[in-house]
Amino acid sequence: MYNFDEINDRRNTNSYKWNIKEGELPMWVADMDFRTAPAIIEFLERKVGEGIFGYQDIPDAWNEAYQNWWKTRHHLDVERDSLIFCTGVVPAISSAVRKLTTPAEKVIVLTPVYNIFFNSIYNNGRNVVECPLKYANGSYDIDFEDFENKLSDPQVTLLIFCNPHNPVGKIWDRKTLARVGELCDKHHVLVISDEIHCDLTDPGTEYVPYASVSETCRMQSVTCIAPTKCFNLAGIQTAAVMVPNPVLRHRIWRALNTDEVAEPNAFAIGAAIAAFTKGGEWLDELREYLYRNKELVREFIERELPELKLISSQATYLLWFDCSAYSYDSVELCRQIREKTGLYLSNGAQYGQSGRSFFRMNIACPRTMVLDGLERLRRALMMNS
Repeated sequence: MYNFDEINDRRNTNSYKWNIKEGELPMWVADMDFRTAPAIIEFLERKVGEGIFGYQDIPDAWNEAYQNWWKTRHHLDVERDSLIFCTGVVPAISSAVRKLTTPAEKVIVLTPVYNIFFNSIYNNGRNVVECPLKYANGSYDIDFEDFENKLSDPQVTLLIFCNPHNPVGKIWDRKTLARVGELCDKHHVLVISDEIHCDLTDPGTEYVPYASVSETCRMQSVTCIAPTKCFNLAGIQTAAVMVPNPVLRHRIWRALNTDEVAEPNAFAIGAAIAAFTKGGEWLDELREYLYRNKELVREFIERELPELKLISSQATYLLWFDCSAYSYDSVELCRQIREKTGLYLSNGAQYGQSGRSFFRMNIACPRTMVLDGLERLRRALMMNS
């Protein structure tokens, strides 16, 4: 029903992703090359037609849209009062770091992980503690012995968790999440759970909300959610934090308002409501399309580049590759790939030291662009071997 094969020319539109040289192909930043759901576009057109863009209230319909979506899609009852509007997941994380920790305290991240987590920690004068995930047989798991050892440091007061995990595309199971919660509770560590990719799971696959696992997880956590990744709305700046614990919620509410990131622009509320009330069918077709793109990539790699290892994933449109057969330095490898073919990928080093021999590819684009990217990758790696 929806045409995800359509090529949308985004050059000369001030697109961060497409601000590149002529002939280059960007498959790096997590930004899709598809037009968003028609219901969202219709809302935006109506809003523009009003011609007045003043300050906005947050209606009950906004809370209800989130509540109904998480109830029907993710089997989680969300209390109305537990939701707080925020302009984005990253602003929410940075505000939470400032409010829940003190300067020079330590924050754990499970690496390789979304690189902006590091910014939210370092830029606020806190220290990063990397807890590398165990990588074996092409998959990742938490090294709980190392994790608990690092949690036991009294200077560690916060964990920034990624669920589903970016960049490895892993959906954490209920048992794993429960263990994370138990250990954080034991060592008095709070949890920020970034769940922005939760609706981008493979068809027939569901993620587990961190707050749904146990009362312990529920009461120790700040969950960051948004329609922006799954509906390609990053530029609209609309998100929410879910904080069931009323004491913790008050602290987060104060943090977001102190940082002035709790007031919506003229489009943020209506776009989210349209996405969560009318965008389900579009999203399901998108997930099918992305899954077929993944399968296309997997088959191509197995046939043309068997030494390159594609890490199996269940979520996100970001693919994670082990390129150690070609180079242990993905920074230099990605530079060469771009220089030789124009293909722009994300080097794995920026996601933590354990990602140095990996790179990330964004396949949220029409299939012809995926094929173009794969062919460029093949040429570059063949020249490099």
